[in-house]
Amino acid sequence: MSGHVRWNKDYILSIVDSHLIDYPSPINLSYAWSFGSLAGICLVIQILTGIFLAMHYTPHIDLAFASVEHIMRDVNGGWLMRYMHANGASMFFIVVYCHIFRGLYYGSYMAPRELLWCSGVVIFLLMMATAFMGYVLPWGQMSFWGATVITNLFSVAGQWVVDWLWGGFSVDNPTLNRFFSLHFLMPFLIAGMVLAHLALLHRDGSNNPLGIESSGDKISFYPYYYVKDLFSFMLFVVFFSVFLFYYPNLLGHPDNYIPANPMVTPHHIVPEWYFLPFYAILRSIPDKLGGVLAMGGAIVILLFLPFINTSEVRSSTFRPIYRKLFWFIFADFLLLGWIGQEVVEYPFEQIGLAATVFYFFYFLVLIPAVGILENRLVRTKL
Repeated sequence: MSGHVRWNKDYILSIVDSHLIDYPSPINLSYAWSFGSLAGICLVIQILTGIFLAMHYTPHIDLAFASVEHIMRDVNGGWLMRYMHANGASMFFIVVYCHIFRGLYYGSYMAPRELLWCSGVVIFLLMMATAFMGYVLPWGQMSFWGATVITNLFSVAGQWVVDWLWGGFSVDNPTLNRFFSLHFLMPFLIAGMVLAHLALLHRDGSNNPLGIESSGDKISFYPYYYVKDLFSFMLFVVFFSVFLFYYPNLLGHPDNYIPANPMVTPHHIVPEWYFLPFYAILRSIPDKLGGVLAMGGAIVILLFLPFINTSEVRSSTFRPIYRKLFWFIFADFLLLGWIGQEVVEYPFEQIGLAATVFYFFYFLVLIPAVGILENRLVRTKL
């Protein structure tokens, strides 16, 4: 029996040693590679604060708003947990967006890391679904009407799908109950996908700023990158604390401090800021079905990016044309985020349409075309 326990103990320690301590990492990783570990920390913060909030939250349309106020006013440390959870979601998306754009800049989606990239996109989709359902739970005005607008989009597949999501003929108590249940369970599904993501990372190895396979120039993860990640974490804590203690409501919407009222429609319905670029794409297409397909396609296209790419050079360090185009798509994404919060009228509607067209043009035309051009230039010089 003791030998069996010792074997299990040694086996677990060997896994920890090979994946967290002596894991061979490229010698030239920059601080941009810290966003992955920061995302993991954000997930842990969200799960822990979410469990605490679930102890005091009441998923009922007559009590949900009051239960959130109870957490904020009466529960010891409740205000801190609630603000950590609400702002933690924003921090999570900030870190993940940085992680995604770092992957785009350095070509982390290219072979042999196609599955690694696709697993990351799946995590991003799960995050968006979880965040949307969490936004409904406070049962404020923007929560209710945001849920009404977004769930209505599924009517393109048939009204029965919307009724099934609602659990009735409108956003009501069954909707809130099932959203609460799914919002509580999905972070654990995300955690499982994160483990799969890490397994694929350790199978294929980390990319690096040069984008070359450097099997020789590697160092152990501990202590070098532990220290680097620790410094990044300290900076993150300072950044997070500024929002948490000084501007806790800056990233939220003031209408969500008004109890949900199905009889009063807000002047302008907007989702949380991290959905705004995709919300802008949805609104830029006049047709409802076209808008839904465009919004879904804007995310799904990232799944196909490894197979759309034609370049044989991975990192933008050695791709001057692609490097310049990258900043155009980065600016376009920010522009879409700004348009998403504006009223659908001239000139915002036209700007949103132009930004949407460029978004798809970049991924479907420019990336393969630039890859072919760069490959020819490289062969010509050789």
